[in-house]
Amino acid sequence: MFNYNFQYLWKRLFFLYLIIFHFIYCESGLNNKQNTLFEYSLKEIIEVDGRQGIATDGQYYVVSGSKELYLYTIKGKLLKRNSTPFKKLSVKANHLGDIAIYKDEIFTGVENFVNGRGENIQIVIYNLDDLKYKRSIPWDPSSGQVEVCGIAVDEKRNLIWLADWVNGQYLYRYGLKTGKYIGRLMINPAPDKIQGISVYGDHILLTSDDGDADKNKHDRLYSIKIPNSNYGAGSDTKFEKLFDEFVKAGEIEGLCFSPNGRILSVLMNRGRRINQGIPEGFYPGYNREIHEVYVYNINK
Repeated sequence: MFNYNFQYLWKRLFFLYLIIFHFIYCESGLNNKQNTLFEYSLKEIIEVDGRQGIATDGQYYVVSGSKELYLYTIKGKLLKRNSTPFKKLSVKANHLGDIAIYKDEIFTGVENFVNGRGENIQIVIYNLDDLKYKRSIPWDPSSGQVEVCGIAVDEKRNLIWLADWVNGQYLYRYGLKTGKYIGRLMINPAPDKIQGISVYGDHILLTSDDGDADKNKHDRLYSIKIPNSNYGAGSDTKFEKLFDEFVKAGEIEGLCFSPNGRILSVLMNRGRRINQGIPEGFYPGYNREIHEVYVYNINK
């Protein structure tokens, strides 16, 4: 009887320890709401076409669909679209991810996404004024990157950053001027299903499709401090925001900051069921997927 009670007590204490450990981890790790970079207040919601990425130069929005580019005014009026963005590429491609604008050019991450990973990964640049193809930079297979979900231009460090939806453990750096692969940055812990990437000062911000639309659990935003030099040492990931302002939990996508750093814009999709990145049917009450830009004022 004594041995039975002791084993039972030990199991209960161990179970209690696991609960406490999980609580401490969730509160101090990816879900730590303290020491966030900013406070955010929702300003407006703009419906757009395109379900992948967003960028702004302060006057225009560019939105990427999986196979399209759209140019909007900052108020959401459609001006132009490019329905054949892969036409002049020398390799097969079928997917655009999150995007960035730098000096009147649109930087995109392009790939041929098949069997759960990307092939023919490219950094493809388009003109901002007409959305036409300009040039391409191939990815370096030695980097180990297997998918490109988004791209960010880091003007301060003359870098291009690429993120990976399949394996978010690393972010990949290319020279902004040279286009050469430089190395990768390990991030810990890695957010689940990274969708968008943007650089703000000395930080990289990432949107993560880590919610559960079936349970109306919303997605999150994370921040990473960019190391001064020793990228190999890695960088810690910190929770930044829960997007509980979304009308319905869905699939978060790209993000961007205004040039003055006072506005954050986030693209999200709702209404369609997504299974491992592939749209499959609709949620009750929807007969189409809705793409919306959530615009936030930033308070430091």
